[in-house]
Amino acid sequence: MAEKRLYRSRDRVLGGVLAGFADYINVDKVLVRVIYVLLSLFSAGFPGLLVYIILWAVIPEEPNQNIPYS
Repeated sequence: MAEKRLYRSRDRVLGGVLAGFADYINVDKVLVRVIYVLLSLFSAGFPGLLVYIILWAVIPEEPNQNIPYS
């Protein structure tokens, strides 16, 4: 069984963090984004923004699957 890894998605709105997390847990991307925005708003916004920026810097970008092998 292949090891599942967390990557920032290339299907992104900003940095691909939430879309990558949604892919990792196999949930709809829009649902994850809405929940994250609501949680950020109800926690005064700043902690959610700070966490997003940290995750953007730490989580690697999804490898490009379309590179032909030579």
